[in-house]
Amino acid sequence: MLNISAARRNRGATKELNIAPLIDMVFILLIFFIVTTSFVKETGIDVSRPTAATAVSKDTATILIGIDEDNRVFMDNREIDVRAVRANVERALAENPEGAIVVVADRGSSTGTAIMVMDGCRQAGAKDVSLAASLPEGRN
Repeated sequence: MLNISAARRNRGATKELNIAPLIDMVFILLIFFIVTTSFVKETGIDVSRPTAATAVSKDTATILIGIDEDNRVFMDNREIDVRAVRANVERALAENPEGAIVVVADRGSSTGTAIMVMDGCRQAGAKDVSLAASLPEGRN
């Protein structure tokens, strides 16, 4: 049976669209993408990389350590002492245990400083430590 009085009461009522579930889904997706994104931290300096004919591109570098021409060591946009490389790398590896380390040394820096930095990285427990180089011009 048709209830005419109820139909007349609802005739003037407006229908609402509830978008709260849509907003919840958008926030859940946003949180998911923020949590799963790995952020690359820069060294904080601009270096002139040496060239190597056998240089290969590495996409998984998450920890960058820079050495400038004056043998100063930089990590996370700040200067650190070469003796503090181990502690800083241990902290970075605690945040990202599978992180690969790339040492970006200027061509004017000394080999000894680069070796000390790489040694500190290995002592911190890093399994993947690389030295950055660029391809010679014309070999892109």
